[in-house]
Amino acid sequence: MKTGLVYKIADTEEEFDQIHRLNHDTFAEEIPQHHKSPDGQLVDKFHSENTYFICMKKGVLIGMLAARSKRPFSLDAKLDKLDSYLPPFENPCEIRLLALQKGSRGGVVLGGLLELLTRYCQREEFDILLISGILRQLNLYKHIGFIPFGPEVGTPEAKYQPMYLKPNALLVDKFLKL
Repeated sequence: MKTGLVYKIADTEEEFDQIHRLNHDTFAEEIPQHHKSPDGQLVDKFHSENTYFICMKKGVLIGMLAARSKRPFSLDAKLDKLDSYLPPFENPCEIRLLALQKGSRGGVVLGGLLELLTRYCQREEFDILLISGILRQLNLYKHIGFIPFGPEVGTPEAKYQPMYLKPNALLVDKFLKL
């Protein structure tokens, strides 16, 4: 079945502009984690270090997530002694900014992004992935294979659960079949 979806690593200014808009729509408008900006864009504080995995449809960004392997992670700032909560690891990566356009939320888009992420993690030889999963989507993150650890972080308006996953445990297949 041809879906017209293109999965790739972002590499153009137009894609980055769309990433900043989706970032704002998701993390300032929908989830009040950041202040709203008059220009409707939110540039992530780690933007220059992020690798963005995106899903495009007819040139429009409909889904994204970012990976970053440079410490300190955003979770390092939220949890003292982050590593003490985790199983042994050597090459960690933090996954951030999972965002899907409201009309594109479902297994196909997320599954494709996870498949792209899986290939990247294998190539980079990451042995643990960390995320802060929004509480209202906790079951989704667990379904993917993430394991909660430590106390919740964030604000009363935007609460997150720190989670980790060993990349070989990433459960992509069930999303690709939806």
